[in-house]
Amino acid sequence: MNIQNSIDALFAENRLIRPDYNNCIANLPNSIFRKYGLDTVGNTLPLIDKYLEKDHKNVVLLLLDGMGIKIMERHLKENGAFYSHLTGVYNSVFLSTTTAATTSVMSGLQPCEHCWLGWDCYYPSIDKNVTLFLNQEQLTEKPAADYNVAGTVTPYDNIVDRLNRAGKKAYLIAPFANRELASIDDICREIRLRCDESGSKYIYAYWNQPDGLLHRNGGGTQIVLDAMAHMEEVVSGLAEELEDTLFIITADHGHIDTESVMFKDYPQLCECLVHWPSLEPRALNFFVKEDKKEFFVSEFNRLFGDRFILMPMEEVIERKLMGTQTPHKEFRGMLGDYLAIATSDLSIYFTEECWLSMHGSLTEDEMLIPLIVFSNDRVVE
Repeated sequence: MNIQNSIDALFAENRLIRPDYNNCIANLPNSIFRKYGLDTVGNTLPLIDKYLEKDHKNVVLLLLDGMGIKIMERHLKENGAFYSHLTGVYNSVFLSTTTAATTSVMSGLQPCEHCWLGWDCYYPSIDKNVTLFLNQEQLTEKPAADYNVAGTVTPYDNIVDRLNRAGKKAYLIAPFANRELASIDDICREIRLRCDESGSKYIYAYWNQPDGLLHRNGGGTQIVLDAMAHMEEVVSGLAEELEDTLFIITADHGHIDTESVMFKDYPQLCECLVHWPSLEPRALNFFVKEDKKEFFVSEFNRLFGDRFILMPMEEVIERKLMGTQTPHKEFRGMLGDYLAIATSDLSIYFTEECWLSMHGSLTEDEMLIPLIVFSNDRVVE
């Protein structure tokens, strides 16, 4: 079976989820833009548009990192507050990872437009793989450059800044913006303080769990169960108490428990590369020496063909897996020759870190995310 038929079969069998850029997390901020009278940069999200038709004093979007719908199913009670307010299931973006998805929810752009594609990305202008959130050269703690590479080469306009420039009131609440926010309780206290202020406002809040706990402990463990129960209790308690507030809860991606191998343990594959792999262990890209391509494809498929699809990058682009809009001018140069997309529970690591649970690929565990809505007003279907 050729690559095209193989991935089409996996899409048809729902073993992989075809990205839907009319029903994904990149659409959500465009609904917010439209509500507040700003120009959209893409299509809105029908699931939330109906809730935004009514004016609320506060619109709150809380993103719980890693809380995909399958994680909810595994860790929360069906009669709990989150499930009772679940209004729909929709898609992450591809790659289904924090870097790409949170950039989309902050900008309304698809990954091909903003180019924050994965934890590590190759930047042709400096010929380096860069760990984007840290602005470090991959595999080192050295600065990638004397400027913020991703923010300079692939900048984007975030929703909070856009709203504030337009004379609206908007806030960002997140540990990376305020280190004093060290728990979900802290996040909720800050949300309450902002909601109590006078005037209409939009609040985007981010909490980095259960993602971190899932990475380190795997799904179904007691520490994750306890943390999820506490998040549900604290967040739903706040959402139900706030007046004149539309409170939206979602996730950037899901998670899947995985086995791990290290790419460096396959020296014949390593010797084929021009650059070390980047992006994510569940969806990693390869720049391959021209005279080694035939061998690389054959050897990779021999080793991993039952657990990964090795797709030529032109096929990835043609299928618009990373977005349907016009790509950023840097996009193609960052991608390389091939993309390995996980189809099972294996991760191929190209750094020293190995996690028990991971994300980034197209399985339903990783791609399907919840839209949970608390509102004082019942929406008629």
